[in-house]
Amino acid sequence: MIHTKGLTKTFGGLTAVNKVDFEIEKGKVTAIIGPNGAGKSTFFNLISGFHPPTEGSVFFNDKDITTLPSYEIAKLGIARTFQTTHLFETSTVIDNVIIGHRLRTKSNLFDAIFKTKRLKEEERQSREKAHEVLDFVGLLDQANQPVSDISQEAKKRTAIALALATDPEIVFLDEPAAGVNPDETDGLALLMKKMSKKGITVCLIEHKMGMIMSLADKIMVLNYGEKIAEGTPSEIQNNDAVIQAYLGADYHATSI
Repeated sequence: MIHTKGLTKTFGGLTAVNKVDFEIEKGKVTAIIGPNGAGKSTFFNLISGFHPPTEGSVFFNDKDITTLPSYEIAKLGIARTFQTTHLFETSTVIDNVIIGHRLRTKSNLFDAIFKTKRLKEEERQSREKAHEVLDFVGLLDQANQPVSDISQEAKKRTAIALALATDPEIVFLDEPAAGVNPDETDGLALLMKKMSKKGITVCLIEHKMGMIMSLADKIMVLNYGEKIAEGTPSEIQNNDAVIQAYLGADYHATSI
């Protein structure tokens, strides 16, 4: 579905991502792990168009999207969330989510000024889509609450709902379980499995290894911007380079 060839990003003298070749398979849950500063979020930013690569290419369904801006990439069916949720805190949950489906509407300034039939119909469709995805992520009962009044876990679900409202084929989740407790982490893992069963491809960055090892079909490990391993959870848990760079001997011993 998505594959990269020699993907590289440098910032001045720092190489954040270094010649990474990687494939994300349709319908699978793929995880990217590694130490802080390993280049994981930069890798997401390159695929989603937030940063142009210094070298290399990104392909989505065999289409070269390397130089496309982020809004064009989103229109193709690639959505993402961020490590820190970027929501309108004073607006309601549903109003935040409605914004996502605006990507699929065609109303312009003329429609807005004259309140055209097209504008009204697309507003109806966007609200309907927001209700649908909020129900999917389990937040329909909080739809009319201001984002500032909901929990951190609910904000994570709102960000996922916003991504789903764009009708994506694949969703990139940057540390979706950061800052939530173990029970909430389990709930978010179940939501990701639900997304996968619905046919949405999921790729996530996460540091919670218990969740990753039980959730992911495939894992890529980055260290200092370079891919040092990829494989199934079992293969990654037993990879000496990964144990040394990231998991640690204690994790390996407890996982056997």
